[in-house]
Amino acid sequence: MSDSERLASIAALVMDIDGVLTDGTFGWDESGGESKRFSFADIMGLSRARQAGIVLGLISGEDGPLVDRLAAKIAATFVAKGCKDKGQALRDFAAASGISLKRTAYVGDDINDLPALAIAGVSAAPANAQPRVKASVAIVLEKGGGQGAVRQFIEMILAARAAPGQ
Repeated sequence: MSDSERLASIAALVMDIDGVLTDGTFGWDESGGESKRFSFADIMGLSRARQAGIVLGLISGEDGPLVDRLAAKIAATFVAKGCKDKGQALRDFAAASGISLKRTAYVGDDINDLPALAIAGVSAAPANAQPRVKASVAIVLEKGGGQGAVRQFIEMILAARAAPGQ
């Protein structure tokens, strides 16, 4: 199967959050509240993915209210928080959604994402991902985490779906 055919077959997109949907940094305010920055390009891309029938999921090592808030905003159907085994979490997503791993894409940026990236039908990493991660994925995106990488990947999937013969 060609890269374009694999992209066109994607029915689900599952992502890490920090370093993928954010630039990997966070801030604390004076009262100890945490803040993160998200790209509206990515949020719009996720909306386009949903409209195209792509099921969305989040797998994060973090376990805080920002994960829940993001999941609600993007209408993620699966959320794994405080995750120590992202490969198992991706298997759990496949079982819960009924979408095979072959038809699931995963985007990650750090070494704890490697188990999920290894079993996804299509694996991708932002431009600023760790070198070991970039060496292991099918697609290294031109955009960095929190800077439109997810939107770029979604546009690739949608373009592959629209290609003649798909």
